[in-house]
Amino acid sequence: MSRIPPPIFKSESTRTAECDKIVVGVADMAVARDAHKSIVTYALGSCIGVTLYDPVAKVAGMLHFMLPESTVSPDKAAINPAMFGDAGLPLLFQKVLDAGARRERLIVCAAGGAEVLADDGHFRIGNRNRTVLRKIFWKLNLLLASDDTGGQHSRTMTLRLIDGQISIRSQGKDSLLWPH
Repeated sequence: MSRIPPPIFKSESTRTAECDKIVVGVADMAVARDAHKSIVTYALGSCIGVTLYDPVAKVAGMLHFMLPESTVSPDKAAINPAMFGDAGLPLLFQKVLDAGARRERLIVCAAGGAEVLADDGHFRIGNRNRTVLRKIFWKLNLLLASDDTGGQHSRTMTLRLIDGQISIRSQGKDSLLWPH
């Protein structure tokens, strides 16, 4: 009598990597408390991705904002504050605290803000997004632990909740944003 081989399953790490990824779209945010999750955002060109992470509570949040100031479209900002840095950053901060993070333990990182559009430097969205990021953090009395902003290339940003590791993928290369 021949034995039927057991079914082939993906390894636990592969299944975890695929199933436990929270994707943050453009003009979107997410907050998570599950240490088995990762939060990822793609296509950070002139947009900026911001992460907040509490290593003790294992609470993390990520924002992918497109534009610096909500005053350009108050109606859109009311519907989707994550579209704008000045509206989305304070909201992300509050949601992470509401989920159990403590302000004094937060590790804050950012990526994106590139000048990828061929607009002859007229709009300079990436530069304006980087400026509003620093203004809001100054108002919130927060410091960036690390950032990968500026330049001319798009980035993908991934945060692992288990240890807070933040990786950046740009131009086919991976690098570690935090810890350094």
